Amino acid sequence: MTSTPLDEAEEYLRDLARRMTDPADGECLHCYVFRMLTFGCAGLRWARRYREARAPAATALVRRLRSRGAGCDCEIFWNAFTLRSEFMVVKAWMDLDLGPMKEDPEYPDPMPACRGVRRGSTQPCALWRAQSRYDRGYGW
Repeated sequence: MTSTPLDEAEEYLRDLARRMTDPADGECLHCYVFRMLTFGCAGLRWARRYREARAPAATALVRRLRSRGAGCDCEIFWNAFTLRSEFMVVKAWMDLDLGPMKEDPEYPDPMPACRGVRRGSTQPCALWRAQSRYDRGYGW
């Protein structure tokens, strides 16, 4: 069987998509999902893809993420985990009413390189820390 230019183009695009969206060797779940959010958020699609590719034994991953308030990939970073403060960039700005300078920590662009995890792990690398309810403003 001979391949046509269309077959070759389709295979090239499939290979390119795999290379762009496969987890890198040693990349942690959190760095992978954060990187994949450039392609959008649709449920826990990227977290599940990571589990299938790197940690198939982590059968409780989705339940664990949901128990921390992460019902979709982007909520992993809204509700469950955040970048450690030493990796954040602090932006200073002046309030419009000429009040005191304010400082807001932001994620850096570009993000630091993943610090790595062992194969099969769904734990975050050293860049990330779990958020508490106080971080999210739910303190008592």
